[in-house]
Amino acid sequence: MLSTTNLAIQFDAKPLFENVTVKFSDGNRYGLIGANGAGKSTLMKILGGDLEPSAGEVTLQAGMRLGKLNQNQFGYEDERVLDVVMQGHMEMWKAMQERDRIYANPDSTDADYMRAAELEGKFAEYGGYTSEARAGSVLIDAGIEEWRHNLTMREIPPGLKLRVLLAQALFSRPDVLLLDEPTNNLDIHSIGWLEESLNNYDATMIIISHDRHFLNQVCTHIADLDFRQLKVYPGNYDDFMLASIQARERVESANAKAKDRISDLQEFVRRFSANASKARQATSRKKQLEKIKIEEIKPSSRQNPYIRFEQAKKLYRSAVSVEKLSFRYPGTDTDVFSNLNFNIEAEQRVAIIGPNGIGKTTLMRVLAGELHPTHGHVSWVENAQPGYMPQDPQAEFEEKVDLFSWMSTWTGKADDDLIVRATLGRLLFSGDDVKKSVKVLSGGEKGRMIYGKLILTKPNVMLMDEPTNHMDMETIESLQIGLEKYPGTLIFVSHDREFVSGLATRVIELKPDGTVVDFRGTYDEYLEAYGLKA
Repeated sequence: MLSTTNLAIQFDAKPLFENVTVKFSDGNRYGLIGANGAGKSTLMKILGGDLEPSAGEVTLQAGMRLGKLNQNQFGYEDERVLDVVMQGHMEMWKAMQERDRIYANPDSTDADYMRAAELEGKFAEYGGYTSEARAGSVLIDAGIEEWRHNLTMREIPPGLKLRVLLAQALFSRPDVLLLDEPTNNLDIHSIGWLEESLNNYDATMIIISHDRHFLNQVCTHIADLDFRQLKVYPGNYDDFMLASIQARERVESANAKAKDRISDLQEFVRRFSANASKARQATSRKKQLEKIKIEEIKPSSRQNPYIRFEQAKKLYRSAVSVEKLSFRYPGTDTDVFSNLNFNIEAEQRVAIIGPNGIGKTTLMRVLAGELHPTHGHVSWVENAQPGYMPQDPQAEFEEKVDLFSWMSTWTGKADDDLIVRATLGRLLFSGDDVKKSVKVLSGGEKGRMIYGKLILTKPNVMLMDEPTNHMDMETIESLQIGLEKYPGTLIFVSHDREFVSGLATRVIELKPDGTVVDFRGTYDEYLEAYGLKA
């Protein structure tokens, strides 16, 4: 269906990956995984024809159609929703656009009209005369009501834009579908919809995602990009983790036995090589030694940061109370949320969930003191020391300082160089990294720096808004372990269901009708109680 032969890409002295020969076929859904910087998105661009490889080739089987999910959800703001979907069949769309330009030009020549007639034939061949109806049908399947179809993209809610772009990718009925981070900016319930949509669509898919639950629900295979090589495993993400661990253990066990055998043979040769009666046996043992190979275990490109949070002061009862809380942005006439009331006790781990645009981030900013409520009160207990991780930490890194200097500001002491270096090292910043300017850090690196700030300041309440954004799986798993061991109070927003499921002891859901569900229990218990899908 879609295959590669000896594929390689090189930007600097070392190749990002090389000799990648793989076949994606048979309607399988492949989860493409690997550490940040391993080259997943680069490989996806090569597969989609958006980037030329340094070596090798990509082959799409004759007659097969390729579809791609556009990642720029705000790239079509002034275009009609139906038109955005129809652009998924690029050949048809281009033929229609060129034909319409000829008809609209009063100076068109006879040759132009001959060209328009040719384009009419192509347009008909591509099913252009039923394209609007088909686009509308795909949108309905994606859960977008008919009355929105003639709106511009600017006029539809942010949570629906990804659905329109998925409809665009599916419109041409592709046989192969490329999806790079399709769960980005989706709320928890929308990710569930996406899973169902992909599981019901018959195509070979290659999907990049850091959402472990999503990969488990959707993927039939995992394509692991590591050691600059790509290896395909059958099964979902959990199956891959088990298989890769077992494979490594088998190699380690075989190597241990081989080393023991080598030691025994070497000892025999050493003792008896000078003994005439044993010379033949010693020679035989030498030949056996030459045949024994120790299989190389390459160090993985994956790295797990070490994340542990502490609290300077323990809280014993309540952490924060919210009374009749409302917020409205200046210049607008609608409250983002209104009349919120809840009390969060010490040591609870509270997940705040709800659809995109409902006000989760605004609520977190109000709790953190970044925004002042329009009405009502946020009352922290006397000994509360909240620490905040914003969804977008860019404002924390505006000054042109190096990593070491930035992290040093959070120790509270001038002579804690060793603590700062140790913290940076545990968060995978070492060597010359600490001399880099914070302004050049990637999104994931900035997130790890905020983890470091929280590690050093030791808050007894942590407010974390989408703390797994831009993170690879190793960092997400390390963060989850760190928060499971954190003795303080945690209030967090996340669309990563594995993360929410593993941490939450209470769920607060903000609903579109203005009501609030305050469920005291785990996320899995919440889903079961309300009859929702996991």
